[in-house]
Amino acid sequence: MEAQFIERYHSHQPSDHQCSSSLVKHIKAPVDIVWSLVRRFDQPQKYKPFISRCTVKGDLTIGSVREVDVKSGLPATTSTERLELLDDKEHILGIRIVGGDHRLKNYSSVITVHPETLDGKPGTLVIESFMVDVPEGNTQEETCYFVNALINCNLKSLADVSERMAMQGGVLPIGVNWSSTNQIQT
Repeated sequence: MEAQFIERYHSHQPSDHQCSSSLVKHIKAPVDIVWSLVRRFDQPQKYKPFISRCTVKGDLTIGSVREVDVKSGLPATTSTERLELLDDKEHILGIRIVGGDHRLKNYSSVITVHPETLDGKPGTLVIESFMVDVPEGNTQEETCYFVNALINCNLKSLADVSERMAMQGGVLPIGVNWSSTNQIQT
């Protein structure tokens, strides 16, 4: 199934100066819990450990823009991102980076969420893919390695938060963020 989903939703056509990749994560939580986190364009910090704050301009429809503050330790402090696709029926979220103080130019990403069964229980298959320009002075391999590492970290945190929510009846208290170390941040 993974290959079919990747072919259907994650087929990017990078040029010679771009790189692209698709990453997969199996999460031991029902799809509705996972999607409730992923679809929140206005609150990526609920599961993305490198984001400290997010402010949205617009009404959370296609074309809305968010300003994201990035935690220290990464080669950036801000990112401006536009909502390109939000499909609650098919569980698809697409974003494009349109500004910020980083080197990820022409970055676009698609994340899809699919129900599956894991160990006889409801689980979720998450696939995230991206395409981005290779910055001057870097190789395609270096760029893909860096972006893959960020996405893998986000997907691991998404799994941690989703699985904890599933154990707690699917609820994440309002105003609470879970870090990648599973500690509460307020």
